[in-house]
Amino acid sequence: MTQVKRVAVTGAAGQIGYSLLPMLAEGGVFGPDVEIALQLLEVTPVLPALEGVRMELEDCAFPLLRSVSCSDDPKVAFKDADLCMLVGSKPRGPGMERQDLLQDNGKIFIGQGQAIAETAGPDVRVVVVGNPCNTNCLIAMHNAKGVPADRFTAMTRLDQNRAKAQLANKAGKHWSEIRNVTIWGNHSNTQYPDWHHATIAGQAAAAAVNDDAWLKGEFLKTVQERGKAIINARGKSSAMSAAKAACDHARSLYTPTTADDWASLCVVSDGSYGTPEGIISGFPCTTDGNGNWSIVQGLEMNDFSKEKAGITWAELEDERSMVKDLLNG
Repeated sequence: MTQVKRVAVTGAAGQIGYSLLPMLAEGGVFGPDVEIALQLLEVTPVLPALEGVRMELEDCAFPLLRSVSCSDDPKVAFKDADLCMLVGSKPRGPGMERQDLLQDNGKIFIGQGQAIAETAGPDVRVVVVGNPCNTNCLIAMHNAKGVPADRFTAMTRLDQNRAKAQLANKAGKHWSEIRNVTIWGNHSNTQYPDWHHATIAGQAAAAAVNDDAWLKGEFLKTVQERGKAIINARGKSSAMSAAKAACDHARSLYTPTTADDWASLCVVSDGSYGTPEGIISGFPCTTDGNGNWSIVQGLEMNDFSKEKAGITWAELEDERSMVKDLLNG
């Protein structure tokens, strides 16, 4: 093992970060033959807790973990990074409007985008996890001058994993047998989990489930509202599943995927399928294993799909308009 990948993680002492870091250290993204250097970022008041996380990582004695550094300076954390996982973001507080949340987070992601452009490695890939992740990704992308836009992706893998689980449970199969679920649009409750091209154990999902009313009703609502349901049940937001999805998302960039089982990634729109150009939207994507993705083309979208996708695309356009002053870089 001569190769070392530098992975920067923001919000590293938070719930998601705490679950994500062991997955990264065990080779969950780059595989069992690539050593990892973790470069962790937190806000200054949380640095003592982050030091405790660093100590725990050392105590785990992960064979692939080469080093762990901690900082409150994005330029330090992103220095020479091959992969930046932007997990930390400001949560929505009581009485806070969506525009206020977008503006507050925007300031964070402006600085992080600028720091990535200034100090990250020449072939960096950026995965935005912190919500609202699509528009946070858009802001970071616009402010990372000189970094190609296709280096930035936002996470909708959690929604894809949730949709797979629901389809599998309904059909009496295992979620590993589910292929080609698509999440269109925003990582919010407007997202459209699309089963029309999915298969379950090689059979069309619609036929395997054989319950059109469930697919158009309970299935959609369950996936769209799963985060809220977990908060209601657990008293805290999704952490373990979000961390696993973040790891899955990043791994899909570095492990080739094909049209036989594509990955849902939030990427910058080129107008495919009528999506507004320039927004960060969920699409079915294939990857080449080198961090590069391509939107799957030629899929048929029926009227139901166009209607549902149009709702979430409109929300993303609305969010973009709310942060237009933050996109000039």
